[in-house]
Amino acid sequence: MSVIDGPGAVTETLAAGGPPHGIGTSVPSTDAPAKTQGTYPYAADLWAEGLLWAAVLRSPYPHARIVRIDTTEAAAMPGVRAVVTHEDVPGDAMHGRLVADRPVFAKDIVRHHGEPIAAVAADHPDTARLAAAAILVEYEVLEPVTDPEKAFAAEPLHPDGNLIRHIPLRFGDPDAVGEVVVEGLYRVGRQDPAPIGAEAGLAVPRPDGGVELYVASTDPHADRDIAAACFGLESGHVKVVVTGVPGAMGDREDSSIQLPLGLLALRTGCPVKFVATREESFLGHAHRHPTLLRYRHHADADGRLVKVEAQILLDAGAYADASSDALAAAVAFAAGPYVVPHVFVEGWAVRTNNPPSGHVRGEGALQVCTAYEGQMDKLAAKLGLEPAEIRMRNVLATGDLLPTGQTVTCPAPVGELLKAVRDADLPPLPDGDDESQWLLPGGTSGAGEPGAVRRGVGYALGMVHVLGAEGTDEVSTATVRVHDGRATVICAAVETGQGFSTLARQIVQEVLGVEDVRVLPSDTDQPPAGPAARGRHTWVSGGAVERAAKMVRTQLLQPLAAKFGMSVELLTIADGKITSYDGVLSTTVAETLDGKELWATAQCRPHPTDRLDETGQGDAFVGLTFCAIRAVVDVDIELGAVRVVELAVAQDVGRVLNPGQLAARIEAGVTQGVGLALMEDLRAPRGVVKRPSLTGYALPTALDAPEVRIVKLVEERDVVAPFGAKAVSAVPVVTSPAAVAAAVRAATGRPVSRLPIRPQAAIVKPQT
Repeated sequence: MSVIDGPGAVTETLAAGGPPHGIGTSVPSTDAPAKTQGTYPYAADLWAEGLLWAAVLRSPYPHARIVRIDTTEAAAMPGVRAVVTHEDVPGDAMHGRLVADRPVFAKDIVRHHGEPIAAVAADHPDTARLAAAAILVEYEVLEPVTDPEKAFAAEPLHPDGNLIRHIPLRFGDPDAVGEVVVEGLYRVGRQDPAPIGAEAGLAVPRPDGGVELYVASTDPHADRDIAAACFGLESGHVKVVVTGVPGAMGDREDSSIQLPLGLLALRTGCPVKFVATREESFLGHAHRHPTLLRYRHHADADGRLVKVEAQILLDAGAYADASSDALAAAVAFAAGPYVVPHVFVEGWAVRTNNPPSGHVRGEGALQVCTAYEGQMDKLAAKLGLEPAEIRMRNVLATGDLLPTGQTVTCPAPVGELLKAVRDADLPPLPDGDDESQWLLPGGTSGAGEPGAVRRGVGYALGMVHVLGAEGTDEVSTATVRVHDGRATVICAAVETGQGFSTLARQIVQEVLGVEDVRVLPSDTDQPPAGPAARGRHTWVSGGAVERAAKMVRTQLLQPLAAKFGMSVELLTIADGKITSYDGVLSTTVAETLDGKELWATAQCRPHPTDRLDETGQGDAFVGLTFCAIRAVVDVDIELGAVRVVELAVAQDVGRVLNPGQLAARIEAGVTQGVGLALMEDLRAPRGVVKRPSLTGYALPTALDAPEVRIVKLVEERDVVAPFGAKAVSAVPVVTSPAAVAAAVRAATGRPVSRLPIRPQAAIVKPQT
């Protein structure tokens, strides 16, 4: 096991005397210059000869019966080429990644605000929008079900019912009790992925009667199969080409763009383009599940956990989407990265008429982290222990059991991570002079008073699972080809900003010693690689690239080894040179290739997992990763304003593959978590989204981003993972909101049981 301490060690480039290359170096992204210069082609930049523009009509109501749809006036408008509704879907009318329960266009019932009703293709975007607005829809408005607790007794909102999944977890003795008991009720709000890049796409009809979809997909093969089924086509007649993805945290898994686009292109025989407005993005794509959590923790007099009881209710919105997966993570991790001998959890995911919920980084795990860490703070206060100390007495380690009965076989250095953030130097207190006043909570206006500011320090431990869970077949395929001194990687793994394209280059550079490496764009002509989520492509697609590169390496070295009467294992490749163990043989990769073309295709498939049984038991996860964060905040207890001074992070990373990218991913994840902790909350009273814009939905800006100090990265390699590396992006998102809430509790003495933290929750009223 090795350990990296301090931020300098994280960002330092290891290569010397030339551009960095290979595993362990800070190889820059090849698309970074184009993105910073504004020349990178995103989906909204696409163009085709004879282009038409699409617009979508969406429901203004969260729940209504459709009495009549009249498209006559819209279809008759000059410049309009096609209008499509549910009647024009030639194939499956319902779609979904895990459960096909969502209509392409609403037919009889509208189930959420913004649900698609119809789509229009016209020769100008303004014409398309006017035509969409001219479609006459007669609604019978129904009472929406927006309280997930009332969904159990409400009339079914969907033919499949209101209950999507129920997981009762039973682990240990139900009669066990502790000497100290604390209870809590926690709420986590609706966070939007808020993609900065516009959600857009282009559909181009093909001469064979098929269609090509150019979209910012993160799972092109799944999108192809869903689209083909809805279009009534064989999958071979639909091609998905991945355009530039401007970041993705779940919103790019939505099919509501490509399905209307493809239908319109097939209907008109022309290319059709759609660029969603910001309002449409907020209404259409999936959000983080709003969650209600009730907890009861039992501990002995020394602060060691005895039993955890929890009820977890996820609001899925109108359709199932990824709610089953999110619930499994929430229930499995309900007790956190702690050893608890007795755990009893009831978990539900239900349909409502609220905006749709789905996959957003750390789904399920984030919500329960907020709750169980709030409970740990309550126990610490009741027992008179330091918050870090009570956590240290209960931390999980390799060989311990999860409440699902699964043994933790991967590295789990939770105690080491907690110790690192606990022992790190605290940031200095403000000295109170005029120059430091702009650092007061409340911003540059100087609304706060130094005398009202209280500093708080809080801790949180988080965990997430790596790859899919509960029997998901995780597999990826990659081809590596070497010719004329250049290596080419063919893999359908989508680059979403997580750094896969850079990693693939590094792997090939490391294994083959070829510096010039090109990664081809992703499309469905390539073998499937699966979705870009939960660190999959670092593990599965990176593993496939490594295996293919090693096969090419063997092809390269075998003739040379045979010529000199030695085995391939006695030859090494480094910096473009091939040398033998004894130094007798020394040549270059270029000379050995001598114009030959070598290639190999390989797959990577991790070990299988099980679905949780009727008592929540099973080996459901391939791997786990952990994080500890110490938050330092300043709170103006009169205004309730909060400023995050610093977040100290220690993380279990397995192995550092690209120091620069790793640091950036951790910083971005922490900042996203801080957004949920303090400001991000997409409100939808009675199911209607309010102020769906980037002015109405507050996001952290550069001025809000906290100081993120990476105090330790523990490199204890997971032996079953390629390179031993773990995913790094999701776990800081999961952990940072709980840490910020803990710090605000420490500063104010208030319970802080709701995210985002409202100002009134941080106000301390003077004693009378």
